[in-house]
Amino acid sequence: MKRSQMTHVFLSLLLFAALPVFALDGGIESLRQTGKTFAAVAREVSPSVVYLQVEGKTSDAAIAGFNSPFGDGSPFGDDLFKRFFGDRFPGMPGVPRPETPRGERRAIGQGSGFVFAAKDGLLTDKIYILTNNHVVENAEKIRVKLQDGRQFDAKVTGRDPQSDVAVVEIEASDISALKWGDSTGLEVGEWVAAIGNPFGLSHTLTVGVVSAKGRTSVGINDYEDFIQTDAAINPGNSGGPLVNLDGEVVGVNTAIFSRSGGYMGVGFAIPSSLAKAIASQLIEQGNVTRGYLGIVIQQLTPELAESFDIDAGQGILVAQVSESSPAEKAGLRQGDVIVAYRGEPVREIGNFRNRVSLTRPGSTEEVAVLRAGKRKTLKVTIGRLTDDKPIDQGPAQSADEIGLTVQTLTPQLADQFDARPGEGVVVTHVRSGSIAAMAGIEPGTVISQVNRKAMKSAADFRRAIEAGSDRKRVLLLIRKDGMQRYLALSW
Repeated sequence: MKRSQMTHVFLSLLLFAALPVFALDGGIESLRQTGKTFAAVAREVSPSVVYLQVEGKTSDAAIAGFNSPFGDGSPFGDDLFKRFFGDRFPGMPGVPRPETPRGERRAIGQGSGFVFAAKDGLLTDKIYILTNNHVVENAEKIRVKLQDGRQFDAKVTGRDPQSDVAVVEIEASDISALKWGDSTGLEVGEWVAAIGNPFGLSHTLTVGVVSAKGRTSVGINDYEDFIQTDAAINPGNSGGPLVNLDGEVVGVNTAIFSRSGGYMGVGFAIPSSLAKAIASQLIEQGNVTRGYLGIVIQQLTPELAESFDIDAGQGILVAQVSESSPAEKAGLRQGDVIVAYRGEPVREIGNFRNRVSLTRPGSTEEVAVLRAGKRKTLKVTIGRLTDDKPIDQGPAQSADEIGLTVQTLTPQLADQFDARPGEGVVVTHVRSGSIAAMAGIEPGTVISQVNRKAMKSAADFRRAIEAGSDRKRVLLLIRKDGMQRYLALSW
């Protein structure tokens, strides 16, 4: 072999031998840059994330049987959806309770929040902090702690239990507000980071991806459109921000799916598009005004789609139209398939209900429906949702543990069963051989209370049954044929 050829072969072998080293160096550099990105996010976001310590009262009756100061609604009594309070407060196993008068106990919880708005003041600014309603709903005293060590007493600006959003305020200055991101533009697989105070560990950052979007019918809130993420979320993270790589808030960490009480890779966050709209109303008016159509809707399953001779996933089905409602006045009918609202496609119940609820009452909007195979566009004047009107309902909720399916009492159902709208749920199906069937519960039975808590919607019922799953026992107040009675079910 000629010398020049030998030289060429040698250089080639040397080059190929070096390729893995170059590839390794390139991979390490890529990881190094990714780590710097997360570090930059933490530096930018953490000063605006706060630790919330909440003190309130609860009764002896609420504590009985749960070892928790939150009673039947306790985040620790719910085996599926764990709310994000810490566990270092009276009522938890191994934690001593302070002496308090009988009939009343102190409850201390913790959560997270973040600064999202400020109002200029003469001497100091008013700083607004967004968190979850379930963090502060029973609060008598709220203490806010910042990363720089400053502490402030806070007061509630407004709460919205139906979306689980709340705003609290403090008098402070020199605290920057986080920027809102566009949750509607998120894609499954995008990097996100959760920042909060799990188990009281201040300003903890965890990283993951968007696992799914548009999670509804989860049974946590009345209005749901959750972002699902695998970023590690634990008790104490509740109310903290879920941010993108630009440090923008795309969600509010709210709940986890867990059978142990800790992280199992499935967390839920309220999307920023919903949280921002709710928070703005809470600042401006202290409560939330929601739009109202007055319909019962259900998902269009493949079987239903075939029956209506349309493609599955093309819209949602109108199962019932309330009398004298905005929907009836606009000409919506039972059996219509809603395919578009305000010019945008409709494919899923939860998203549609959220969009209607955030529409300004009194505005006139277009609703496109399929009726007998033909598309029609109707103009509807959005009403105002009030306490005596149930929210535009989705499908019935089932409780497999006891074998029941229930539906929120609409005005028509309330008239039929001699009840009031929003005051209980009606049983629509009882599984043969189930605990409910053996107890004598029949379709048409109205359940007004579960564990002495009033039921206003099917979602309330589902949450209450799940909260009792640890004890495998619930106390129902039922009404049938004009007679009320209590009924205890065990399984």
